[in-house]
Amino acid sequence: MRVRLTVAYDGTNYNGWQMQPNGVTVEEKLNEAVSALFGRKIQVIGASRTDAGVHSLGNVCCFDTDTRMPAEKISYALNQRLPEDIVVQDSCAVPDSFHPRYAKCRKTYEYRILNRRFRMPTRRLDTYFYYYPLDVERMQEAARFLEGEHDFRSFASAHMQTKTSVRTICSCLVSRQEDVIAIRVTGDGFLYNMVRIIAGTLVKVGAGEILPGQIPEILAAADRSAAGPTAPAHGLTMIGIEYL
Repeated sequence: MRVRLTVAYDGTNYNGWQMQPNGVTVEEKLNEAVSALFGRKIQVIGASRTDAGVHSLGNVCCFDTDTRMPAEKISYALNQRLPEDIVVQDSCAVPDSFHPRYAKCRKTYEYRILNRRFRMPTRRLDTYFYYYPLDVERMQEAARFLEGEHDFRSFASAHMQTKTSVRTICSCLVSRQEDVIAIRVTGDGFLYNMVRIIAGTLVKVGAGEILPGQIPEILAAADRSAAGPTAPAHGLTMIGIEYL
């Protein structure tokens, strides 16, 4: 039986999702919990390799097991073995052909900016504090230029290893609720650091350092140096994955 897990986590204490030789990761903790539950070494396969400090409300992974335990009960058993900052939200049986990374899907990320005069200690772990006022309307205007199919090479880390930098953004929305500005991006896939670079660029737009109409020029440049900075990791949360 192949089991799919939907996993939420606070990434503050982890060196990202993927197993690393020099730090504790979310994947490592899940592997330990699944292996302990079924009494043999099991490695989960994850959908998205979030960076150190990045959070998630719904990352997806899967593993194979011959257990008789109902798939929907596995989440309860795993949560008894996981640390408090990693919680399985759902477990279910899926076809053996399902692969969380290669199945057609839409991923949604949200980058949150705390935009106020002083820091708020209770938001220090899940928002990026930015002191100067940001113009949300200008950010919204700029975000619309990112929607659709584009070459996002300007919005990818210089260490990008994928064959193509063309991606489709279904929606890129900017909203403000009190002191928190949220940049929510949904797409068919993302390049390394793409959402954080989009966020860093839109912050520059909101601050008046980049005009909204310059976004098409930044895209056309296909050059990382044309876009804004990479926003800090702790402001980013993976909202979830919709399999199509």
